[in-house]
Amino acid sequence: MKLFVIAAVLAVAAATSYPSNYAPSSYNKDNKYAGITIVSQSDERNLDGSSKWSYAGSDYTTREESQVQKKMQSASYDSYGKATYEDVMGNTNKGSSYWVSPEGEKITLTWSADEAGFQPKGDHLPVAPVHEYELPVAPVHEYELPVAPALPYTRTGPGY
Repeated sequence: MKLFVIAAVLAVAAATSYPSNYAPSSYNKDNKYAGITIVSQSDERNLDGSSKWSYAGSDYTTREESQVQKKMQSASYDSYGKATYEDVMGNTNKGSSYWVSPEGEKITLTWSADEAGFQPKGDHLPVAPVHEYELPVAPVHEYELPVAPALPYTRTGPGY
């Protein structure tokens, strides 16, 4: 059945006629990056749901990414705020990109995305400021608290 569907799609694509101005050469006059081509490319898909792909351009840009399916724990909350946890399948991704900025700066970006969220890393990314002041400390009191005097005890009832 799959082979029949693929053959039907190919037959429709072959029978479709496009206008003469639809040719890719008509796009080159407006494309300021027309000289950039893909010089290498790979794409690997596995039966376990994992994958890995990459490409490199003639302008030295590169990108690679891999993803793996992983069992994670998901929390959902009802209207009272009570959490219900269940195991779900999710993706964990890792990747990197490299390019040269218009100013000539070489930029490398790496990232991972998993149950901890999206975590990009790169020298070009802004960094949160570091606190340069000392946090105040609560005062410590050096005195003794009064204690109630101990009174003699005598049993007055049957006691349970």
